[in-house]
Amino acid sequence: MVKVVKAPEGIEGQGFFATSFDKVIGLARANSLWPLPFATSCCGIEFMATMGPNYDLARFGSERMSFSPRQADLLIVAGTISKKLGPVLKKVYDQMAEPKWVLSVGACASSGGIFDTYSVLQGIDHVIPVDVYVPGCPPRPEQIIEGVLKIQELAKNESLRRRDGAEYKKMLESYNIEQQ
Repeated sequence: MVKVVKAPEGIEGQGFFATSFDKVIGLARANSLWPLPFATSCCGIEFMATMGPNYDLARFGSERMSFSPRQADLLIVAGTISKKLGPVLKKVYDQMAEPKWVLSVGACASSGGIFDTYSVLQGIDHVIPVDVYVPGCPPRPEQIIEGVLKIQELAKNESLRRRDGAEYKKMLESYNIEQQ
């Protein structure tokens, strides 16, 4: 069964449809996310299952995995991040072009999980800003898909100028991230 999505607000008639530029760009961004998987442990295995034929993340516009940060707009961090790996993760985030979103998958990426040790980063939000958290240890593929759908909602409804605003720049400064 084919599900037809609702068209954005606009004026329509026979043979034409008019809407605002923001809504068209938001629709295009939301349905063409290029994820960069940053998977380190068991959550990475669950993410691989999400890309497999049983769950097929490609149905939601994330067909093309990008293994280059310069060509990705969704960073999916899945698994335990050590403190030594924190600067690497920040560098990957810095190399991504705007607009970019971050999905933190699993308890370890979100809060350090069961590893409350000196060597494990207690949440990637100490290093980079996170848009959506997916709970679980490890989370099921359905949860990861729901997280991607939440990112799609953010992408669809985000203003084209939000990232130029003072609030966004202040948030980046709190992470010591310089905007080019």
